[in-house]
Amino acid sequence: MINKTTSIRLLWIVSPVLLAVVFIFLTILPGSAKPIHQRTEEYCLSCHGKEGNTYALPNGDQLNLYISKDVLSHSVHSPLGIECEACHTEITTYPHPAVAAQSKREFSRTVYTACKKCHSKVYDNNMDSVHAKVASEGKQEAPICTDCHGAHDVQSPDKPRSKVSQTCNKCHSDINHLYEGSVHGKALLEDNNNDVPVCTDCHGVHNIQDPRTEEFRINTPELCARCHANKELMDKYGLNSDVYDIYKLSWHGVDVSVYKAKWPTIWHDSAVCTDCHGVHDILKTDDPQSKVNPQNLLATCQECHPDAGPNWTGAWTGHNQISLERTPFVYYTNLFYSSLTPFILWICVIYVVLQIIHLMVDRARRSLK
Repeated sequence: MINKTTSIRLLWIVSPVLLAVVFIFLTILPGSAKPIHQRTEEYCLSCHGKEGNTYALPNGDQLNLYISKDVLSHSVHSPLGIECEACHTEITTYPHPAVAAQSKREFSRTVYTACKKCHSKVYDNNMDSVHAKVASEGKQEAPICTDCHGAHDVQSPDKPRSKVSQTCNKCHSDINHLYEGSVHGKALLEDNNNDVPVCTDCHGVHNIQDPRTEEFRINTPELCARCHANKELMDKYGLNSDVYDIYKLSWHGVDVSVYKAKWPTIWHDSAVCTDCHGVHDILKTDDPQSKVNPQNLLATCQECHPDAGPNWTGAWTGHNQISLERTPFVYYTNLFYSSLTPFILWICVIYVVLQIIHLMVDRARRSLK
């Protein structure tokens, strides 16, 4: 057994070791690590915080090395303790290694891959996008993470929501101009209505696919249905939420469904939403410039049906349920055929049953003779 004297000796030996372990543990806690990171940022800004600091690249581009301390401190990264060396992993000493990039664009395309360290899933999704495909074809201007999110000034990408279309405007200014004049764009930019779709709602965020393909086009009805089949949302604006279900029952919708099921990669001319309403330039139906305004509807139909006459649109009920108040002639015609069809079918069934009974009775009579 250990006596009292031995216990005291062990305590004197173990205590310093325990104190040393506690001290080391406390020094590596995240809370105590933050000042080290902050000192790193301050150290980098001692040079990069000076305006006019530039670096000449081989092609003549001037790489701006100035980083605003105020901008950096208000980014999403710096307050979390994510600082310079987290992204610039190749820079560990001063003087820094020579820059291998020949141009500013090449430098950006080299540095942005650091985003993969923390955002690997998003990065991989982007690698499957149309942007990455275009870049793989040698078009260096294809957007990368920092083009959309910024580098040292990264902020929440959708606050305010209008920021999304403004970001896409950097490359797609013509399309964004159409969007700004559309019913969706006006509601967002003029009324600050966050219910309307922005670019990423229709095209995706990081895994953006080519919208010129047949696969994208043929899925347009389901894309529009995300909002326009939402009864709660449509009721909020007095719009009909049955449009998608009615479209699916129309000739266009049935035809598209068949092709979608059997030949999804083959271009087909049956109309989808964007063929009639437009794409980025969608307007209210009562707008004189709308493609589906009653005054313009025939011309829109004639894009696919050039022989359509003046009575063509009068036979179309729109995206509305057939009703006595709206379309009395179509209502009574539909009522007649919906009543006549089951009546005829029942007559046929009764006739077939009677014929079977007649044959059975006739066979029974012959067997008795």
